[in-house]
Amino acid sequence: MWEKITQIWRIRDLRNKILFVLGMLVIFRVSAHIPIPGVNLENLRDFFGSNQIFGLLNLFSGGSMQNFSVVMMGVAPYITASIIFQLLAMIIPKLEEMSKEETGRQKINMYTRIATVPLSILQAYGMIVVLKQSAKPIITDTGWINLAAMLITITAGTVFLMWLGELITEKKVGNGISLLIFAGIVSRIPQVIQEVAVNFSREQVINLGAFALIALITILGVVIITEGQRNIPVSYAKRVRGMKMYGGTNTHLPIRVNTAGVIPIIFAISIILFPPMVAQFMLRASSAIVKGAGQWIIDLFNNHSFYGIIYFLLVFAFTYFYTAVIFHPYQIAENLQKNGGFVPGIRPGTPTAEYLQNTISRITLTGALFLAIIAVLPMLLQQVSGLQGMVIGGTSILIVVSVVIDIMKQVEAQLTMRDYEGF
Repeated sequence: MWEKITQIWRIRDLRNKILFVLGMLVIFRVSAHIPIPGVNLENLRDFFGSNQIFGLLNLFSGGSMQNFSVVMMGVAPYITASIIFQLLAMIIPKLEEMSKEETGRQKINMYTRIATVPLSILQAYGMIVVLKQSAKPIITDTGWINLAAMLITITAGTVFLMWLGELITEKKVGNGISLLIFAGIVSRIPQVIQEVAVNFSREQVINLGAFALIALITILGVVIITEGQRNIPVSYAKRVRGMKMYGGTNTHLPIRVNTAGVIPIIFAISIILFPPMVAQFMLRASSAIVKGAGQWIIDLFNNHSFYGIIYFLLVFAFTYFYTAVIFHPYQIAENLQKNGGFVPGIRPGTPTAEYLQNTISRITLTGALFLAIIAVLPMLLQQVSGLQGMVIGGTSILIVVSVVIDIMKQVEAQLTMRDYEGF
């Protein structure tokens, strides 16, 4: 490992790229600690500490929500816009055709950036309205001028992070958006360690040991599932063109166990957030029945058992849904047939598509169960161990490990490329 690090450091171009990425991440963390005026930060932190759902969003933002910083929304609006256009590509044939070409993908990326701005405004406004309903006053100035200034500042912060992410991606040492989320999660580690150290007691030694063991097992499981794939054998028929023969090779079609990544968890969080946010508005109604219904919804989603079951089921269902969005067996079967490829023992065309569909359905079952368990793991550990500060975030570990693996692969690819250049 040290030999690889030394080799990376000796290559000037690669070293400069890594230092540039680190510099961008430092700028992101500095921005996360620049608060927006007119907010009671102490009451805001109490709100996030007492609300499990918003506490999870704060974790993804690296604490910038809890600080009500200029980048408090993080890259969430950009991710939402990306998901929307991926879904629209399934419905609108023109977008589907554009996604197959490089110039078309560039246009879709441009549309995604444009859509990020109104989405950021909407999400920021929704968050401010929810904070206004808090029992303790959080936003001290609720005038329209202050509200407009907050919305403009938060939207500018999101666009700024989107720009930083694209600058990082251009260096080809990792995905910029993923690295920003990664930096936000990792930045929470010192605070968690400090909380555990302050509340440490001899009775917690066994719980901490069990926590460390579960953390190692979780990391191992994340690596296995992230890298796990089913290789479907594919053969290409021999073709004669003129005096030359082409094809006749054997290869494989890789199908990953976790094809959907962490997108199903993001979907599930968005759905779970919606009813409590609507319920907050219902509390302002003049009707006692509407107020009671809103309070009932809030109490229901604050129930750990109900929240955990719904969260588990949503992640499981969205894993299948998003896999169906990005994996197209009939299109793959058609491309194989056009290029003279076939799965041994399976007829080309529709039978191959059905075989791929059955295979991905069985494999996705493992990936869906894994993601659902990872999502509810923090709540299970809270109930079993009673540790509030040192709670393992299964989703956080999944993101961190996935980003580290992606960085390693991209850096390894650049090292290999330079080896070929030297040869």
